[in-house]
Amino acid sequence: MNNTVFSFPKPANEPVMGYNPGSPERKAIREALEDLYKKTTTIYPVIGGKEVKTAEMGEIVMPTDNKHVLVKYYKVGEKEVKAAIAAAMKAHEEWAATPWIDRASVMLKIATLISGKYRYLINAATMLGQGKTTMQAEIDSACELVDFLRYNAYYASQIYSDQPCSDKGTLNYVTYRPLEGFVFAITPFNFTSIASNLCLSPVLMGNVCIWKPSTTAMLSNYLLMKIYKEAGVPDGVVNFLPGSGSLIGKVAFANENLAGVHFTGSTGTFNSFWKSIGDNIANYRTYPKIVGETGGKDFIFAHKSAEADQVATAIVRGAFEFQGQKCSAASRAYVPASLWPKVEKSIGKMLKEIKVGDVRDFSAFVNAVIDEASFDNCMRYIEHARKSKDAEIVFGGTGDKSKGWFIQPTVILAKNPKYKSMCEEIFGPIITVYVYEDSKYEETLHLCDETSPYALTGAIFASDRKALRQGAEILKYAAGNIYYNDKPTGAVVGQQPFGGARASGTNDKAGSYLNLIRWTSPQAIKETFDPARDYKYPFISSAE
Repeated sequence: MNNTVFSFPKPANEPVMGYNPGSPERKAIREALEDLYKKTTTIYPVIGGKEVKTAEMGEIVMPTDNKHVLVKYYKVGEKEVKAAIAAAMKAHEEWAATPWIDRASVMLKIATLISGKYRYLINAATMLGQGKTTMQAEIDSACELVDFLRYNAYYASQIYSDQPCSDKGTLNYVTYRPLEGFVFAITPFNFTSIASNLCLSPVLMGNVCIWKPSTTAMLSNYLLMKIYKEAGVPDGVVNFLPGSGSLIGKVAFANENLAGVHFTGSTGTFNSFWKSIGDNIANYRTYPKIVGETGGKDFIFAHKSAEADQVATAIVRGAFEFQGQKCSAASRAYVPASLWPKVEKSIGKMLKEIKVGDVRDFSAFVNAVIDEASFDNCMRYIEHARKSKDAEIVFGGTGDKSKGWFIQPTVILAKNPKYKSMCEEIFGPIITVYVYEDSKYEETLHLCDETSPYALTGAIFASDRKALRQGAEILKYAAGNIYYNDKPTGAVVGQQPFGGARASGTNDKAGSYLNLIRWTSPQAIKETFDPARDYKYPFISSAE
């Protein structure tokens, strides 16, 4: 028996490779891209460790090459979802009883496989399937994914070592049990790292899960399942269920053993989950823990003391990297009138240089949006701005879906601060700018706070420290992650725990102990060494 009391040291973040011309990693990623592109991958549900064939199949094409079928996959039905829940519950007892250091070791093995053996393959799968540049894939499916795994082991050791004090004659301690049931993980297309973390953060803490991956992230997510198996995740601990989210959700939410939901996606979908859980609340063995990171209408707010080039760069990077499909992407900006001409000129200069193209073209900064529905939605906002008296298209405003779902980076100038694209989430390469009078800084800060129901990320640019403090105070509830003089994207595990409130989610901060603690059910234990032998306390007496 291993009776070591062990605490994981705080890790360093995984180094980001540059993929410079002539570098070994550039050659390796090109080979991985070619290998995945030239074949169509068949994907199966994985239930209790076994790949399952079903009656219905679907196809997935590349966002940047929408005639090229990348994946064919089998869709689960009700029978398979029920089987997955049964497999998870069968695995529950043994996995929950597995020493936490053993569980953490499996997570660190996954991190080692991804940072080394599978780095280029997982990045290539993310590029082709999800439409990311080499750099965007590297910081997501390699670095952030590995950081989640390594930092979570460190945070778990902190949680397990957090114990109460004991008086003389007693011993008090807390055991952090996993939840009593299964966790339902519903993951998004836009980050391979998030898909992994939504499954594995509960699993690290001794839970089992059923996993509904995003259809458009199926290739990278299926590869993750194979890596989990190789690293030693036992059969049934994670069950992989491609198919209809509504069908899978209907079965999962009706099951008495639902103990938790871990979700990243739209606010509307999350609201529907909450309602379904409420409708079924009397059926559950325990109140399910609901953790969600949802929508955003993330802002950049510039003060007149800000530097124009810095604001412009934050707008271009924050709004157009990964086609604006990050939850944290800059979607609206407030710029003072005195600064706007310089900001506009700087944005225009950068956009003239930016190339929109295929993920395999390493000179492209912007690729395609994820699918046709997203393309059509973005173009509706652009057309609305083109026809509106309250808006003007300053840059971009065109799209082409004949080869891939490509949209030129678009900047809309809103004359009305409550114009449609200033308020509504778009999730595409579109940012709307409102130019305010310099003297109305405080007033416009309040406007920014009140315009959107979301509160995920935001950025304030100012060299005037007093103005920066004032902005931070007024906008303190407008974002769960706020950035001073930096773009509102790019949270790093261990440095900026990520999550927002209001309509942006439960703010349980992925990349910190705050998320992991949600996947435990603490039990306080007290042992008394000399128990009382009489009911009477000293005060019970008729004597004075």
